[in-house]
Amino acid sequence: MKPRTIDIITLGCSKNLVDSEKLIRQLELCGYEVTHDAEEPKGETAIVNTCGFIGDAKEESINMILELARRKQEGKLRRLIVMGCLSQRYFDELKLELPEVDRFYGKFDWEQIVKDLGGTYREDARNDRRLTTPSHYAYLKISEGCNRQCAYCAIPIITGKQKSHSIEEIVTEVEALVAKGVKEFQVIAQELTGYGTDLYGRQMLAPLVERIAEVPGVEWVRLHYAYPANFPKELLQVMKRHANVCKYLDVALQHISDGQLSAMHRHITKQETYDFIEEIRREIPDIHLRTTLMVGFPGESDDDFRELLDFVKWARFERMGAFAYSEEEGTYAAEHYEDDVPEEVKQARLSKLMRLQQQISAEVQESKVGQTMKVIIDRQEGDYFIGRTEYDSPEVDPEVLIRRTDAPDLCPGMFVSVVIDSADDFDLYGHI
Repeated sequence: MKPRTIDIITLGCSKNLVDSEKLIRQLELCGYEVTHDAEEPKGETAIVNTCGFIGDAKEESINMILELARRKQEGKLRRLIVMGCLSQRYFDELKLELPEVDRFYGKFDWEQIVKDLGGTYREDARNDRRLTTPSHYAYLKISEGCNRQCAYCAIPIITGKQKSHSIEEIVTEVEALVAKGVKEFQVIAQELTGYGTDLYGRQMLAPLVERIAEVPGVEWVRLHYAYPANFPKELLQVMKRHANVCKYLDVALQHISDGQLSAMHRHITKQETYDFIEEIRREIPDIHLRTTLMVGFPGESDDDFRELLDFVKWARFERMGAFAYSEEEGTYAAEHYEDDVPEEVKQARLSKLMRLQQQISAEVQESKVGQTMKVIIDRQEGDYFIGRTEYDSPEVDPEVLIRRTDAPDLCPGMFVSVVIDSADDFDLYGHI
């Protein structure tokens, strides 16, 4: 064990990652050496930043805690700390069931963590971060919490109501990150489109994105986790005006049948969803849409699922993820609906939906062969440099592979023009 060394392990979404990055910086200011997601933790203290969103994520968090508890029993770890969404939600239960853990904290207890580790929390550095991503891109969290009350979702239970960061604070953070070499920003929140309503009395996402786009040195801005109901259409005009606002929008739709949308409390209808997609594609013809869909929500019939398949065939989402419904205690769905779709039916529907999307994705990728595209280089891997276009977000989207022998002088963070030579179901291959 290395004294004065802390290993932080982050599970779950990129919003958790931003929290970890800010905590790392606070601990470094207190004189600690901090590693992140180390393959073999060496520090005397480990902090697990957990996820509590759905069953699989909770299981992953518990397994990681148990693995570190085993290391502690073997004398390879002196102190085990758990924080984040899972402990925010199940604090008392975890304390009883996991006595090997020295301290549990909620999602926003950074100041107390620093204090309990013998340091002093620096309020003047609360927005400072030590990036754990490659140095040319960063996640930019613009708010905490969520005011939506979707029937299946536990996030508002965990994070509370929406709390937007001010435009000035966010722009200052962007300027500081640009000064450190960041060129690309993934704008994230539990739900982007309500940004600003709590601070300014109206939706302010479009003005915020415009301000970010105007910061010198910002090459790409990409938007994640929008909500379709009451979408701020002026955002599309900002995309048109600013070439550095990526023609990319991540908007979770969840379903298309009116019955399912109503039961989910999505506040949008089937026809409004079709109109919404049509308007976006009309205004930004080359946009790439990412969405998330759910199968197996209570009451989903075969007809509902067929509607969903027909919708995906029509919409031809460039990027799509899907998951099977899992009941989350405390949610409206858990308290008012019976989880009546058998697990084998959920999984069969999920497989069928993803097979359809794989075919669409392959066709979308194939259509890019012969095009010349702007690509940012992320890393070197084997015989290839790996990069992304403006239509690809890190971790979740396709990549562009360029043979090292064709371009030996590339390095991460460089923008290059790449001719696309070929495609498979998800990735592109090209040359400079």
